[in-house]
Amino acid sequence: MNTNMQLLKGKIVERQTTQEAVADAVGIDRSTFYRKLKTNGMSFSIAEAHKIVAAIPLTMEEAMAIFFDNTVA
Repeated sequence: MNTNMQLLKGKIVERQTTQEAVADAVGIDRSTFYRKLKTNGMSFSIAEAHKIVAAIPLTMEEAMAIFFDNTVA
């Protein structure tokens, strides 16, 4: 899964929430959430991605742009 972390972080701020609040809503330790962000989200499970979408919340288009980013790094 190619994840656009910059877009994800931007949407968290735009929705006036925090990375800590999203980690809590997803049900993972905050340090684990930060680690997953630093590794470009490669280790987010599909279930965690669904919970992130609900926690922020994101539209389907935003979720697709974040979790299925097709840009080449």
